[in-house]
Amino acid sequence: MPNSILPQDHDGQELFNAISSFFSRFKVGNLLRKCNAQKEKGVPVLQIFKYKLCNVFADRSMYMQQKTGSYREVFSKNTFYRFLNSRKTNWLRFTTLLSREVSKTIEPLTGEDRINAFVVDDSLFERTSCKKTELGSRVFDHASMRYTKGYRLMTLGWTDGNTFLPVNSSLLASSKTSNLIGPLEYYDGRSLAARRRNLAQTKGTDVMLELIKAARKCGHTANYVLYDSWFSNPAQLVAVKDLGLDSIAMIKKSSRIRYEFEGKQLSINRIFGISKKRRGRSKYLLSVDVMVGKDQKIPAKIVCVRNKKNKKDWIAFICTNPMLSEEEIIRIYGKRWQIEVFFKTCKSYLQLVSECHSLSYDALTAHVAIVFVRYMMIALEQRKDEDFRSLGEIFFYFTDELADITFAESLQILLKAMFEYIYAIFQVAKEQMDTFIEMFINRLPGYMQRALTRVPMAA
Repeated sequence: MPNSILPQDHDGQELFNAISSFFSRFKVGNLLRKCNAQKEKGVPVLQIFKYKLCNVFADRSMYMQQKTGSYREVFSKNTFYRFLNSRKTNWLRFTTLLSREVSKTIEPLTGEDRINAFVVDDSLFERTSCKKTELGSRVFDHASMRYTKGYRLMTLGWTDGNTFLPVNSSLLASSKTSNLIGPLEYYDGRSLAARRRNLAQTKGTDVMLELIKAARKCGHTANYVLYDSWFSNPAQLVAVKDLGLDSIAMIKKSSRIRYEFEGKQLSINRIFGISKKRRGRSKYLLSVDVMVGKDQKIPAKIVCVRNKKNKKDWIAFICTNPMLSEEEIIRIYGKRWQIEVFFKTCKSYLQLVSECHSLSYDALTAHVAIVFVRYMMIALEQRKDEDFRSLGEIFFYFTDELADITFAESLQILLKAMFEYIYAIFQVAKEQMDTFIEMFINRLPGYMQRALTRVPMAA
């Protein structure tokens, strides 16, 4: 373990013990070998991986450690960069396998009736310059409604309503040559490097399906797939249903997207306009059954929620399990919010965007995977710190399980989101997001809070 870059105090020892326990418990070295992350000779891959993982707790980058004489590792920077640039390491499979092992320790802590869900979303992975960065592109940022340089980080996560785990991801580049800024290298189509780059230039909705397939192939299970309005077109709802999963998604208010209602193809605005609304203090405004799809049609339920401060404002959700109650649809969809906290935490505390400046697409993919491992580790530590059931059998039988997200909490999140609906995406104001991030960090063990709030990594 690269103890030299950890704080040399009590907190540093606590971190050292937590990281060592995580690697030992989930056999990270074995998982790396399964995903072709191995060397024929020289420094073991696991040692380099541990150094990269722990670097987030240091106040200096590798470059600055070498400049200031604080670098104590036995491998050179060339060895380190060869590890990141490896084209043979299957990082998508690695994070999927590791997250499955971690979820196995979490699932028994809750009852069999607990609803677990996959959550899909993308976030901007911004780069200041992409002229020499492989597959660097002009990508559209849904939050600012403008084009920027970098990638879209398409991410699949898993949640039980209390703990969120990142499962796998893909850094999406533009499929249009006119939007590509960086170079595009070609590899043998049978190689992992080629498949990784082909996936990067695939349509986002298709990448979402590939990530779900990869997760289920490795043993992940969930009751629903949660995603926002950017992915909730009828074709996507049908495609997810074909995978054997039901969807709960926010509906885009578009006149071009239609649903079969009372024998007619109507937009959501038209359905809302002609339908009788629930009056009084109802928890939701409207609930209707529809058919979704063109050639292949499936039944679904649409639920509309009112904005109590603006009677003309509303948002709609669709669920491909029409037997689910309206309250459950709203409550379960509230779990999707955890992926927003995940993205913000990774960018603010785990150096998702600021740490790696490599020009190689393989190195960027490796960096994202290692940041995901960092988050899994702190999410597990947070769960262990809060959930007494994780301490052993006697605590399991005499302690109540941690509560799932409630309907009231979900509804509050959704109502706040309406104020940002002008951007047509599920967001809240920066101040509200900062509050959620602060709550997440404050729930971590004290030694980990202090380590993550150290001085940001230097260039």
